[in-house]
Amino acid sequence: MVQTHNPALRRRGHPPEVPAWLRGIYAGLCLYLFLSALNIMGSGLGTFGQESDWLTRAFAYGQNPFIALMGAVIVTAIVQSSSFTTALIVTLVATGEMTLGTAVFAIMGANIGTSVTAVIVALANLRIRSTFRRSFTAALIHDLFNLLTVAVLFPLEWITGLFHESGRGFITRAAASLADLIGMEPVANPNSPVRVITRPLVDGSNWLGATLMPNEMAQGLFVAGLGLLLMFIGLVFMVKNLRGALLRHMDGLFRTYFFRNDLRSYGIGAVSTVMVQSSTITTSLMVPLAGAGVVPMKRLLPFMMGSNLGTTVTSVLAATANPVSAAVTVALVHVLFNLIGTAIWYPLRIVPMRIANWYGRIAGKSPRYAFFFLFLIFLAIPIAGIALTELLVIH
Repeated sequence: MVQTHNPALRRRGHPPEVPAWLRGIYAGLCLYLFLSALNIMGSGLGTFGQESDWLTRAFAYGQNPFIALMGAVIVTAIVQSSSFTTALIVTLVATGEMTLGTAVFAIMGANIGTSVTAVIVALANLRIRSTFRRSFTAALIHDLFNLLTVAVLFPLEWITGLFHESGRGFITRAAASLADLIGMEPVANPNSPVRVITRPLVDGSNWLGATLMPNEMAQGLFVAGLGLLLMFIGLVFMVKNLRGALLRHMDGLFRTYFFRNDLRSYGIGAVSTVMVQSSTITTSLMVPLAGAGVVPMKRLLPFMMGSNLGTTVTSVLAATANPVSAAVTVALVHVLFNLIGTAIWYPLRIVPMRIANWYGRIAGKSPRYAFFFLFLIFLAIPIAGIALTELLVIH
């Protein structure tokens, strides 16, 4: 009986449990590494993009709406930030380098492109099948919301534009009307707090790349690869930590407070994304949390919806910093796209949830289906869509 009630004897033969406060510090360091890795990767790819002039060429053939869509998908997937892409699109419209018609479809593509990161993050958990299944399902929830919204709104916007005298679709006309009604003063675009705190590692990585590589293009690729490596390292250790003793403490906090109901989940997603100015970061963080079982799967969809809305703040700020009617219209298109998507798919949330759970189970049993999903969504369908729209569009 004495041995039964003696904690020291009960734990004999097992390593001592790490204190919760120490695990919390460890989790914070892993999070910092993860956030820094995303910005390191974006910095490296941004340098490569400037040297190779791919940003301009990605949107060069925007007369085809599907090419505008996929150009934004590619750009966003490469720079790992829809906030960057949408701000870029708004700026290009403000300076007259991109037409409003092209920008509307590019905004839709930015929403799809930002979901690539979540899938890559899920792939970091391939070693543990149960964790990978939950992580990949969480990534699919984000992907499917964006894909299904584009599947509905892209053809509606395109067709309504073809049959309207102005050539603008219904979302663009609604956004233009709101732009005429709203008077906004120009404001400065604030620095992202995440970029400020991760700048030392980003600057160090850029210095290392400049020291080791012969030219700026090679430097960009080196820094991007380093960021990708650090992201996987940070994620592996973050998931390992979440599966430890800290999970018990965080589980109650996430389930009873942050994700108590759908409305609170939506608000947390929107506010957290506004704070870090990147839906890529907030949605990617949910993937390992869902994989570790910390976040209830049913609360992920409202969180992702809120996160998508939160990222529109960057485009609105970019528009008000460039107060041109067309730029403000593009920013409002971004807002309306996410609001309409939420209005459609939240009442019908059983559709993306069931698809995500079904395909997540399949990929959990055979991970090759996860890679097939990436190939299908980001290569096969775009190529087929571009070919089809080229045949249909009359030049």
